[in-house]
Amino acid sequence: METISIVVPCYNEEDAITFYYNEILKIRKEFNKKRVELEVIFVDDGSSDNTLSIMKDLAKKNKFIKYISFSRNFGKEAAMFAGLEHSTGDYATVMDVDLQDPPKLLFEMYDAIKNDGYDSVGVRRVTRKGEPPIRSLFARMFYKLINKMSKVEMVDGARDYRLMTKQMVNSITSMEEYNRYSKGLFSFVGYKTKWLEYENVEREHGETKWSFWKLFIYAIDGIVAFTTAPLMIATIIGVLFCILSFIAIAVIIVRTLIWSDPTSGWPSMVCIMFFLSGIQLFCTGIIGLYLSKTYLETKKRPIYIIREKNI
Repeated sequence: METISIVVPCYNEEDAITFYYNEILKIRKEFNKKRVELEVIFVDDGSSDNTLSIMKDLAKKNKFIKYISFSRNFGKEAAMFAGLEHSTGDYATVMDVDLQDPPKLLFEMYDAIKNDGYDSVGVRRVTRKGEPPIRSLFARMFYKLINKMSKVEMVDGARDYRLMTKQMVNSITSMEEYNRYSKGLFSFVGYKTKWLEYENVEREHGETKWSFWKLFIYAIDGIVAFTTAPLMIATIIGVLFCILSFIAIAVIIVRTLIWSDPTSGWPSMVCIMFFLSGIQLFCTGIIGLYLSKTYLETKKRPIYIIREKNI
């Protein structure tokens, strides 16, 4: 009998876990008919509510339910990595507990891997129904930008929800980098991937933990993790402004020799100074981002710390 490991990151999700569990029970019965067992690994990412208690209760009643509890909040990326690292199934997937990742799609994913020879089957949203327009706009802009700068192609609307073979899971968990961007890592390891399209499903229970600012920071992490293009842009900007400054110096010298008016134009000069200072700070900030990521990697700190588990 084959096994599918389902990794479910949770952070303050006491309102959603029970509903998710009921949905999993439905698809588990169907998979059991195909002689496929499910292994559900809940990862408590340092929740401050009753999330862990509910996980423990479910684990006591069901042998296929496992849980991992972190010592504090390490973030969804760490929770995903921990779950995949502890998965024992022939296949593994990451699924959100809020049911925005339709569990029923697992049947089509499994069939595509078993019958069509794919190593991975992912899902992508073709609509962003229910999201604020500004958030959807920035998301589309992000994918266009990163695909132009990075050698690794990232699919617009792709979710972390995908079914993978054990070989692909092992490839992903072998990359133990501290600053993780899983959407990029999934693409980086390659393998033959099929994409399923579906319309966005709004969250059933609870509230999203991803604010616009958190998503913005996450997007920057993704860009820094998978391309050095911003460093090249900073270099090109520096060269261009050096050329412009030499031209400006020549113009000022010629104008002074002809009209002898060295004091005019100071307001525009102040504006130019502020503008150039902003450009310098912007480029320094780009370098600082890459330097800070390198600094964190060299510390070799653990991606997560487990407080308790039943695996």
